[in-house]
Amino acid sequence: MDWKKELKPLAAIVSIFLLFFFLPIENARFNNAITESLHLAKWYAQEHVLLCLIPAFFIAGAIAVFISQNSVMKYLGARANKVLAYGVASVSGSILAVCSCTVLPLFAGIYRMGAGLGPATAFLYSGPGINILAIILTARILGFELGVARVIGSVIFSVAIGLVMYLIYRKEEHDKASAQALLPEPEVARPLWQNAAFFAVMVAILVFANWGNPQTDSGIFAAIFNSKWIITSIFAVLFAFILPNFIKSKDESNEWLNATWGFAKQIMPLLLFGVLIAGLLLGRPGHEGLIPSEWITMFVGDNSLLSNLFASVVGAFMYFATLTEVPILQGLIGNGMAKGPALALLLAGPALSLPNMIVIRSIMGTQKTVVFVSLVVVMATITGFIYGTFF
Repeated sequence: MDWKKELKPLAAIVSIFLLFFFLPIENARFNNAITESLHLAKWYAQEHVLLCLIPAFFIAGAIAVFISQNSVMKYLGARANKVLAYGVASVSGSILAVCSCTVLPLFAGIYRMGAGLGPATAFLYSGPGINILAIILTARILGFELGVARVIGSVIFSVAIGLVMYLIYRKEEHDKASAQALLPEPEVARPLWQNAAFFAVMVAILVFANWGNPQTDSGIFAAIFNSKWIITSIFAVLFAFILPNFIKSKDESNEWLNATWGFAKQIMPLLLFGVLIAGLLLGRPGHEGLIPSEWITMFVGDNSLLSNLFASVVGAFMYFATLTEVPILQGLIGNGMAKGPALALLLAGPALSLPNMIVIRSIMGTQKTVVFVSLVVVMATITGFIYGTFF
């Protein structure tokens, strides 16, 4: 027997044995953390899979099948006009209003279709980061200056992160651009207006079905929230009318389903695993996991670099559904959180989460994921420190 080859299986077996041998099932916090993990996974399945992820998977599958690779590369590719590419990517979140997990199938779709690393990562950050409703809610509940700082920081972050990612991997991007230059011009299967209408209706269904409560009884956002299912139903009927005229053959329909299933098969297991781990460590919003909430509030009470870094890291690993970051942060500020760390958490939290990181790694690799996450955390830390110094 070659024991060198058997070392890895042996180490795995011993590790699993030790895990169960020392399992602290008599510890109340551990048992509560297990319960919180399952609660978070259940809540995620009930609130986000059907209304958020499934529409996002179908949109990602449609991007892969119905939008030509050259079309994606024309606007977001490595050879695309940089102002146009980063401009489109940096404001996409104000239209999509998605969370850090719902944006993943859309990111995977455009990245695999040939989008440049810079615009793709700018889109990955801005998708959940520049949610117009969340920004308005931030300004109303947490203060106007924090709301303005969040929107300015989010837009600048998305462009800056995309540009830095491009510069770090510029040789790889140059090679990609050279390869893309050799591709032939695509055949136009449908007019632009037909593609635009098809995707606009699907995005509208995704957005309005997940329209969050603006925590007020008046105003346009409250009116939309109260009528969200009527609006969603109208777009669903419109989609049912468009679909038979858009799909040209049974083969196209099968390709769309296969692409959608491919994204779901890759992303869903990783997301659910990440949600379980996030729930175990940090619990649900308003509840505790293994890490006590006092630890968090204790380390963010001043505007030191360490406090801002701590807020950025915690925000990066914690899962925030759309809009939930605002009431959570309201509670933390009420418990003594300083303004700088509050902004740092707002800039890092909604755009990242542990489930989000696990899936990003499967799409663009470990190294790029580490660089992307590090950029978000470092920039959020510095921005929070500067904001806290002046405000």
